[in-house]
Amino acid sequence: MKSLTTNTPLTEADVDRVVEMAWEDRTPFDAIEAQFGLAEQEVIDLMRRELKQSSWRRWRARVQGRSTKHATLSAVKNARFKSAQQRVISLNKISKR
Repeated sequence: MKSLTTNTPLTEADVDRVVEMAWEDRTPFDAIEAQFGLAEQEVIDLMRRELKQSSWRRWRARVQGRSTKHATLSAVKNARFKSAQQRVISLNKISKR
């Protein structure tokens, strides 16, 4: 079990999930903080510790300045995809053709 500066115990599965969420473009740091209690700087420190140096550099260059990683800066209000035919599918009209 790993621990960060805020004394938040993380299992290996938690660390893997944080790394996965940090790599995702549409997952803001706020979501990671809400789920795991890690501030942005703690996520950066975790990524530096867990990734190879070249992978960390690539991730850092990708994330730096990316507005989607900060919910307050993001123009995307709802990042979930919704098909234009969702209502139709819900009413089972397409599946009965």
